Amino acid sequence: MKLGVAAGATAASIVGASVPVTGMLEGYPVLTGQAMRYALGAAVLLLVARRLPMPSWRDVPPLLGVVVTGMLGFNAVLIAAQQYAEPGFVAAVMGGSPILLALLSRQRTTSAVVGAVVVAAGIVLLSGGGSWHGPGLVLALVTMAGEVCFTLFAVGVVRRLGVLGVATWTCIFATVIGAVIGTFVGGWQVPTVRQGLSLALLAVVVTALAFGLWYFAVNRLGSDRAGVLIGLMPVSGLATSVLLGAQELTLVSVVGVTTVALGCFIGLRGRNHTHEAGRVPPNSTIARGSDTPAEAVAP
Repeated sequence: MKLGVAAGATAASIVGASVPVTGMLEGYPVLTGQAMRYALGAAVLLLVARRLPMPSWRDVPPLLGVVVTGMLGFNAVLIAAQQYAEPGFVAAVMGGSPILLALLSRQRTTSAVVGAVVVAAGIVLLSGGGSWHGPGLVLALVTMAGEVCFTLFAVGVVRRLGVLGVATWTCIFATVIGAVIGTFVGGWQVPTVRQGLSLALLAVVVTALAFGLWYFAVNRLGSDRAGVLIGLMPVSGLATSVLLGAQELTLVSVVGVTTVALGCFIGLRGRNHTHEAGRVPPNSTIARGSDTPAEAVAP
């Protein structure tokens, strides 16, 4: 369990700290930019995985679900939402994602639901709320749904293809879909040095590393308990902003961080399992996309 918590916490912290890096891509074509990011991420994952399990036809729909809703769609809608709502409002609405993950889990527990509610309250405190107009609320809700789908669509397929398999195939699909649609919507553009650096960091650290860590955490903890760790995203974002001098540490922020920490503690308590449905046992080689003994997996 500790390894799963560490992996999930690291993944969430990486994503939260990457917000300033994502901001470096302002004005760059969204879809083709993502296509380049995921192409590089897939290349890195292929080097790590060495052997990529082939998805069956039943694996394709959930993989596409992750790509369309939780990757390409999520980023596109997030950008659109911030045109009609303040970032704090969008972040506050997205704070409901741990609650949805806890409620939609087949193995949900009271501690996971309560912890998710507390985490959501902490996220609202950290985001500061905000206002919206026009379709801002709807777009914020769709963004939250995309974040939830990124985890839920992958729960079953991770058991069959493994952590690296799912992370790699979703990046490959996202590259193809983003490149095709982006050619007609937004077009292609040669990135500047600053934008190229941003794409490289997002591909290697946020995509290749964080994706793998997050799905590993979902395997070990379940979607309900892993979901509470989403609260660490705004905490990490706050820490990065404070370190860069872009934001001051206020009393409200400290209370928000404390609330998120309390929610994580509550949500991660209780159930201790190794063979529940939808999870991978700690010593299983399914995490690498194989049911064979470890020594037989090596090329």
